[in-house]
Amino acid sequence: MNINVVCPHCLKVNRIPKKESYAKANCGECKESLLECKPVVGNASILATFVANSQLPVIVDFWAPWCGPCLQMAPHFEKAAIAMPLKAQFMKINNDDEQTLGSTHQIASIPAVLVFKDGKEVDRFTGARNSEQIEAWVKQYV
Repeated sequence: MNINVVCPHCLKVNRIPKKESYAKANCGECKESLLECKPVVGNASILATFVANSQLPVIVDFWAPWCGPCLQMAPHFEKAAIAMPLKAQFMKINNDDEQTLGSTHQIASIPAVLVFKDGKEVDRFTGARNSEQIEAWVKQYV
């Protein structure tokens, strides 16, 4: 069985075999590692590409640079992303820079973390969580 994964470097869609774990997986277009799983810095266009094309859950953190809880959670969100290569795709969206997108997704308080699966939002949480809590929450959608 194969799955579609969006390259975090060049945004091209890759079709790769679905496995429990990967020793190596590179983009067919840019040749960068698909296992490089720090959160992608997103915007409306990048989010649309991931949601429409990735068969992995897309985990999106809406945050702002002035938000204390957002800054507190940031290293935990990154740690969860690094711990889950090719299980989910993680993205951070600055809500101040993407206010229309935040409004579209009814972001009322931040940090707000949304999970998209099969092209639509399936769950969300607000408020800071640690990496273990984030990973446990994401695993239910993998």
